[in-house]
Amino acid sequence: MGVIYVMWSRQLKKYWRSRARMIGALGQPLLFLLALGFGFGPIFEKAGGGSYIQFLAPGIIAMSILFTAMFTGIEVIWDRQFGFLKETLVAPVSRSKIMIGRTLGGASVAVIQGFVVFLISLFVGFKPESLINIPLAILFMFFIALLFTALGTAIASRLKDMQAFPLIINFLIMPVFFLSGALFPLNDLPRAIEIVTRLNPLTYGVDGLRNTLTGASHVNLFVDFTVIITVTLFIGIIGSYLFSKIEI
Repeated sequence: MGVIYVMWSRQLKKYWRSRARMIGALGQPLLFLLALGFGFGPIFEKAGGGSYIQFLAPGIIAMSILFTAMFTGIEVIWDRQFGFLKETLVAPVSRSKIMIGRTLGGASVAVIQGFVVFLISLFVGFKPESLINIPLAILFMFFIALLFTALGTAIASRLKDMQAFPLIINFLIMPVFFLSGALFPLNDLPRAIEIVTRLNPLTYGVDGLRNTLTGASHVNLFVDFTVIITVTLFIGIIGSYLFSKIEI
C-alpha cells in the first residue's frame, strides 16, 4: 500500500503546484456552459426540453473529468523521457501497484476538477434536484475518472513520442464525448448513432450523473453503475498489463 500512496500523493502534489494547469482546465468547460447553455437554451426550451442548463451541466462535468483523466497519461511518457519512471520501475515493488497508485492519483485530480466545474455550474444557474444525491454523483465522477485515467495510462504505456499522445487522445476523446449524450438527448436517434452511444462507456457515466443530479435519465441507474464499474475493471486490468510491459 505504501507505493500506491506515494504515487497517489505525487499526482495530487503536482496538481496543486500547477495553478496554470488548474485554471486552464476550467476554460473549456466554462466556455461550453456559457456558450452552449445560453446559446442553445431558448431553442431547447422551445422544443419542449426544459432548461438546457439543467440538461447540459452534468455532461460538462463529465467532459471536464474525461479530458483531465485522459491527459494524465502523458505524465507516463514525460516521466519516461526524464528518467523518473526508470527510478520507479526498478524499485522492488509490483508494477501493478505503481499503476494503481498513478491511476488513483490521476482520478482524484480529475474528480477535483469535475467538482470545481460542478460548483461553477451552480453560479451559471444549475440547480441539483436533491443535495442528498450529491455523494452518489461524486461516486459516478470517481468511476468516470478512474476509467479514463486507466485508459490514458494504458495508451501512454505503449508510446514513447510525447507529440503522438495528444493526437491519439484527441482522436479518441472527441467521439467519446460527443456521442455520450452530454450535449443532446439520446431519444429518437438514427439506429447507427444509437448503437454507438450504447457502446460508449461515457454514455452511462453521463446518464448516471444526470440521474443523480437532476432526476432525468435515459438508462436505468443500476445499469449505469454496472456498466461503468465493469468497463473500469476491464480497462484497469488491460492498463496494468500494458504498464507492466513497459521497457526502460
